[in-house]
Amino acid sequence: MAAAAAATASFVQAPVSAKHSGGSPSLSSRPAFQSFIGMKSSGECRQAAFFRGDMHDISLRNHKPLVTVAARNADVRPRAAATYKAAVLGAGGGIGQPLSLLLKMSPLLSHLNLYDIANVKGVAADLSHCNTPSLVTPYTGAEELAESLKGVDLIIIPAGVPRKPGMTRDDLFNINAGIVKTLVEAAADYAPKAWINIISNPVNSTVPIAAEVLKKKGVFDPKKLFGVTTLDVVRANTFVAQQKTLRLIDVDVPVVGGHAGITILPLLSKTRPKTEFTQEEIEKLTVRIQNAGTEVVEAKAGAGSATLSMAYAAARFAESCLRAIDGDADVYECTYVKSDVMQELPFFASRVKLGKDGVEAFVHTDIRGLTEYEEKALQALIPELKGSIEKGINFVNKQPAAASV
Repeated sequence: MAAAAAATASFVQAPVSAKHSGGSPSLSSRPAFQSFIGMKSSGECRQAAFFRGDMHDISLRNHKPLVTVAARNADVRPRAAATYKAAVLGAGGGIGQPLSLLLKMSPLLSHLNLYDIANVKGVAADLSHCNTPSLVTPYTGAEELAESLKGVDLIIIPAGVPRKPGMTRDDLFNINAGIVKTLVEAAADYAPKAWINIISNPVNSTVPIAAEVLKKKGVFDPKKLFGVTTLDVVRANTFVAQQKTLRLIDVDVPVVGGHAGITILPLLSKTRPKTEFTQEEIEKLTVRIQNAGTEVVEAKAGAGSATLSMAYAAARFAESCLRAIDGDADVYECTYVKSDVMQELPFFASRVKLGKDGVEAFVHTDIRGLTEYEEKALQALIPELKGSIEKGINFVNKQPAAASV
């Protein structure tokens, strides 16, 4: 457990500034304090930290962050009271089941609603035996979808089909786009103020689909809609730590762009702690991170996709969302959101600061001072990502896309 727990988080020097551009708050390059990214437990959470491993708890108790005056005067620690409600839509699937297990372990959840079109009652019965605070309730079929969403603070959507060998993005889109649209319509009707985490692929398109649905319903809050790209960060951190023989808990690699192929751009030059790479290492690591999903699909030989690592990454992001909602003032994650970081792209994955009301600031400095290799890769992903965004928007508006993406 200790080894697994060490992978749950990374330390990152989080820069802070009052300066901003483009109408959105941003963070400058001046390192002001350290933040802990991913699942964590403070002193108040220690009793519920058994599932994270002793090494993880020790690292937190030994961590002494440098804080700004504002942060020092604020209570940045989560209360760790089990007071929040979450719904997993697609809880009976390959991602949904392990994700639900990890969420059941959160000390912040009082209620965990599990929804799927079938096979969810057994999952709920199984999880209900775990001696953690949240009450698990199953909901099956379209007629129970509304009830599963009432009063929830966080909605996580892993519903849809996983990628299989030989599947194109068009194949995946044609199935999952409609599923996401239907579920987000229900979310808009029955939980309009909830945070929504989209896992269903292709995320580059399904998040714009969700945004358009919410706009049509008149409840779109760009600060509360997230594409979960955390798995790209988790993979980048893991691969870099392995290659450079670093402690996983120390490594943080920002990953920007999107969540498919060349749109996934790990910024290895921004790795913390500062790490030197040869050009060959950079190219090989970048390609491996971009194709890591295919690596798992091929290894499973048609038996599934990256369900377990995706569930882990989604649980980490969900825990960060809950911590932010709970008032933790020190939560940073990379995520795919409505963004002004790249002028050409209305949606973009980058590091953001999360607050009680959702996205609080963008870390614009991550895409400044890039290497020549990273800058070329960033420019190369723009048309690919732009096409995927337009495809999602056109799906909702029933306008045919100019070209298949």
